[in-house]
Amino acid sequence: MAPTAPRPRTTTRDPEDIARRLTAWLGIRLPGAKATGVGVPESNGMSSETLLFDIEHPEPPLRACALRLAADPAAYTVFPVYDMPRQYRTMRLVAQHTDLPVPKVLWLEEDPAPLGAPFFVMERVAGRVPPDVMPYTYEGNWLHAASDAERERLEAASIGLLARLHDQVPLDQAEFLHLPGEGDALRRHVEAQRAYYDWVVDGRPRSPLIEAAFDRLAGTWPDDPGTPVLNWGDARIGNVVYDGFDPVAVLDWEMAALAPREVDLGWTVYLHRFFQDLTVAFGRRGLPDFLRRDRVEARYAELTGHTPRDMDFYTLYAALRHAIVMLRVAHRQVHFGEAVVPADPDTLILHHGSLRAMVQGSYWD
Repeated sequence: MAPTAPRPRTTTRDPEDIARRLTAWLGIRLPGAKATGVGVPESNGMSSETLLFDIEHPEPPLRACALRLAADPAAYTVFPVYDMPRQYRTMRLVAQHTDLPVPKVLWLEEDPAPLGAPFFVMERVAGRVPPDVMPYTYEGNWLHAASDAERERLEAASIGLLARLHDQVPLDQAEFLHLPGEGDALRRHVEAQRAYYDWVVDGRPRSPLIEAAFDRLAGTWPDDPGTPVLNWGDARIGNVVYDGFDPVAVLDWEMAALAPREVDLGWTVYLHRFFQDLTVAFGRRGLPDFLRRDRVEARYAELTGHTPRDMDFYTLYAALRHAIVMLRVAHRQVHFGEAVVPADPDTLILHHGSLRAMVQGSYWD
């Protein structure tokens, strides 16, 4: 699938029905209020959906709002569970204990009856986001068109978000983000990914490449994963709203968990490389000097005093996690008749070449 391919189907919801039901729900929560300018539900990373609207009321707690709605169960969901209360609680925790620009969360609705799934309402922050389609590594968008100094400013500010998040949230306040299982936080995190993979391939061909990646992780396990911290989970610039080149909103906390610092760092480094590798594969230069691994590691160490360790392991882990998501997305395309199952299931993984190189230990050569 080329970067120019259309997005796969992400919802079967009727936008007019959602708007009507939202207005009815809002009138109960805030008597006399109306939901206006309700947009079409948009996929957020092909998982939960985002609905933008305004509140019309003499004294609204917020006027410009965004609603995060758990994934449409009829749309072959990417993840098995969408815990909206957990995400809501995480955002409140980060807002309370850090200076990160987390949008203010206003209401949590756990009852699926009003909109068909649980949701929460938060502040809508104006700004711009580096695009995923076409990726920001391609020409024709504001980040690619920026100067080297402007991109460096954005990079520094974005790594600063991770440094402050990891340093500022008290661990004892984030206990609810411990993943189930036995062993330390890293062991639990990886085992949760293995369980997710098993769910993805249930009834479908297994991926020899993903299983080889799990084996490679087991053979290169860090001697000391260190004390866990609150990880953002989906730590990438595509989940940040920027005013100019400064972060003004940090979004998408559904993958938050307690884990070593390097889990977030590996995800940040690899998710940029994912776009960069795609861009180079299609004959373009991309942004080879942006979010380079060595610069990310050095800046993070300077800001926190913690020198990232075992980053070959953690970037492989990021590529593996992304591969499981991509495999599920491909299965959903097959489900909706947008793709066919190939003879080699590994080719359903868009970045199978780079993941294979990581498994072989040659990617960073």
